[in-house]
Amino acid sequence: MRLIAEIFSQGEEVVSGQTLDSNAAWLAEQLTELGFKVKRHTAVGDNLDDLIALCQEIAVRADCCICSGGLGPTIDDLTAQAVSKAAGLNLQFDPRALEQIQHYFSCRQRPMPEGNRKQAFLPESALRIDNGFGTAPGFALRLLRCWFVFLPGVPTEMQGMFSTLVRDDLLRRFKLQADNLVTIRSIGLGESAIAQSLAQLVLPAAVQLGFRAKPDEVQTKLVFPAGFPQTEKQACVSEAAALIGDFVFAIDGLDGEQGDLIAVISRLMSAHALSLAVLETATQGLIAAKCVTQPWLKAAEICLDLARISALWRIDASGGDLSFVAQALAVELQTKHHTDFALVQLYIGETADYRNKDRPIVLYNALSTECGVIASRQALAGPLKNKQNQAALLALDLLRRYLQNKCL
Repeated sequence: MRLIAEIFSQGEEVVSGQTLDSNAAWLAEQLTELGFKVKRHTAVGDNLDDLIALCQEIAVRADCCICSGGLGPTIDDLTAQAVSKAAGLNLQFDPRALEQIQHYFSCRQRPMPEGNRKQAFLPESALRIDNGFGTAPGFALRLLRCWFVFLPGVPTEMQGMFSTLVRDDLLRRFKLQADNLVTIRSIGLGESAIAQSLAQLVLPAAVQLGFRAKPDEVQTKLVFPAGFPQTEKQACVSEAAALIGDFVFAIDGLDGEQGDLIAVISRLMSAHALSLAVLETATQGLIAAKCVTQPWLKAAEICLDLARISALWRIDASGGDLSFVAQALAVELQTKHHTDFALVQLYIGETADYRNKDRPIVLYNALSTECGVIASRQALAGPLKNKQNQAALLALDLLRRYLQNKCL
């Protein structure tokens, strides 16, 4: 039987909707991967009685609870006080916690406000969780059935502390048997189209199939129970990936993590010491931004005026089909910057088309390689930012497909 976990978020800004509770979603994913069954997400405002009552309720129904928020230095941060009252404990000064808070301010050459001393008071007998990412130390303790872990609400602090300290502690404290989540990551094909392509896929009864559409990709998720035979698992994943086809750029959870589209491209580019130049129109610099810090991106040019491009490169862009123009530009760009690849993106559509979510633009991508030029054409619709993001991803995916030998 799987152990039960709950997630408890504290803060008036979370309850009122002023702040999106991204912490709960992130923690739920982490706990599920460890092998817990996450049963509830609960958010409570800055009310001492409500906080005490929730701690006492969770203590009798869950094996583990991860809480975020309410550990700051101000009067509305009540978590430590509430937990102490719920457990019948006193708050106790922790000199080591104060040293760490003072060190945080010292490193930034700022005096520590007196109010931050409050963060050094923890429930007696609680296990302090050091915060190497901010000022608020976390803490953990057992209350009846449940092992509670209290972390700051700032996402970077919470995630850093969970990943570096809490995760390993939970694995030591609990005997967990995690399901194996395998994620097939794809781009260029919608969620419903992927579901349709998998209509003939027959999976064992114990295997769960699900989908998650994200701004940069669509994830097809296969959840295998603990102990599922590896060879059968491999066969299921291979069949599903084959049905989705060349839209698949990575598979996570089967043999490590391959990462997002940029990570896949970067690994392939770096392995062969390859270089890239880009010319952007529709994306207005977003391709270069997605590749920021990547050593293989050697040059990035941006032009918003297709007529200017035609005049500059002395190419006739009339006729409404920019495929041949994009290919010619790619060859010239590759020669100009002496790179292994040159990626050119052009589009047809007025500014009004780009801004109107109901009006499409037609995207032309061309990639010049040592083996010649390959090209793609797609129609994009939706809000402006969606069009821009999809245009950048589809251009980069042309490079990915070539690198993975799917366009040869």
